[in-house]
Amino acid sequence: MPLERISALLAKAERTDNEHEADAYLMKAQALATAASIDLALAQAHIRKKEERTAPEMRTVSIGEKGKRANQHLIALFVAAAHANDAQVDIASNSTFVIAYGMPGDLDVIETLFTSLAVQMVTAGQRWVKNNSWRGETYVAVTRERGRAVRKVKPHTAHTVRVAFYKAYIERISERLQEARVTVVQKVQATSSQGALVLRAKSKEVSDFHRGESKARGAWQGYSGQMRSDRGSASRAGRTAANSARLGQQSGISGKGELNA
Repeated sequence: MPLERISALLAKAERTDNEHEADAYLMKAQALATAASIDLALAQAHIRKKEERTAPEMRTVSIGEKGKRANQHLIALFVAAAHANDAQVDIASNSTFVIAYGMPGDLDVIETLFTSLAVQMVTAGQRWVKNNSWRGETYVAVTRERGRAVRKVKPHTAHTVRVAFYKAYIERISERLQEARVTVVQKVQATSSQGALVLRAKSKEVSDFHRGESKARGAWQGYSGQMRSDRGSASRAGRTAANSARLGQQSGISGKGELNA
């Protein structure tokens, strides 16, 4: 297209050290611009836009209201999406928001992916809890007694079965996202000898940016409730739901669920 050709000529004119070459490029660019009725200023702006270098940024993403039980699971889901897309994450001490560090395009993908997967997880989990097929099943709980961790088998409640479902769902989603990442990396490496170097450089740049900007102290411990492992069908249902969850640009499951697990 004319704008691309004119911009390319202007760029050559700016970069050459030969005065005669620069004049020749400028004259040809002006001739094309006149013929196509394109302002040279527009072409210059086009060059700058193309050559703008993307840099990492930090972005705050709301998770949920303070005290909501689902927040820890939603954070785990966000972290899974972030780690599959070259981003670092800091978590608020009250689990109400996260701060993501990464390239703008990657952060856009992560937010879109997280929003879709969260809706799918909560909707599928709510449906599973309501069917009551888990009634009578048990789970392993870890409690503190006299300063010691004690494992006990307890009957599932609506709350614990939802937790088991969410944990299994997130674990499987994380696996799927990493599998997709490996596939993309392999394609990049196969089509470009510089692909692997570019990906490593981007990952390092984001890590360095996070290290320089983060004010976080300590590490997030994840889910802190008593439910440790599921002995029934909730975990299988969670993984099944994650296997059928839509990734990427596809829309999520329709309907709404309550974020109250």
